[in-house]
Amino acid sequence: MSIIISTTTSTKKAAIAKTATKPLFAVDYHVYINHTDAGGIVYHANHLVFFENCRRDWFTTLGLNTYFLQADNGQIQHFVVSQAELKYQKAIFLDEEISVRIDKVELKPASIIFYQSIHRHLPERLDSNDNLDNNVSNANNKPAGTLLSNAKIVIACVQNQTKPTTEADLRDSNTGNKAATVPSAAPIRPIRVPKQLHDSIQQAISQQTTGQ
Repeated sequence: MSIIISTTTSTKKAAIAKTATKPLFAVDYHVYINHTDAGGIVYHANHLVFFENCRRDWFTTLGLNTYFLQADNGQIQHFVVSQAELKYQKAIFLDEEISVRIDKVELKPASIIFYQSIHRHLPERLDSNDNLDNNVSNANNKPAGTLLSNAKIVIACVQNQTKPTTEADLRDSNTGNKAATVPSAAPIRPIRVPKQLHDSIQQAISQQTTGQ
């Protein structure tokens, strides 16, 4: 009887491990005192900060070192969060090491939808007598059952239409000397996701799909 139970359990473990989805990108962060309240629990808003940092780090790996891109005509393109849906599962505590992930990305003509999650690190090796949910490792060799929060975040691509400043604009009308001025800007308008970024993300998504 014990052999039958063992075989069934092993089969169940293999099935769960097989269905685990490898994240598109994952990065580890340490939780510092400035992330937490007086009780040592991470502020709920800082979950968004960790998600933001993760997206920025992923863009860096794609060769995009900034959220601000300059078009050929000199206009500035960047991203703004237009929608965020979060679900808090468990508290994050001071001095923890957490894994922040991009699980899935959907490309739209003028926006990018991110599905992200935060997980708690547990020991890589667990006892064979440990609970099944905590004993099955996912594709990143991290134990299952560690979800702390997950989110769907939409970032929209926009463009700052800066108004060109001429030499005459920079001179004081009375003295003729250069005056300190703040460049004016036209309203921000939505634009299509830049081709370089679109192609880089599409390639990353394709690699994730073929690698599973």
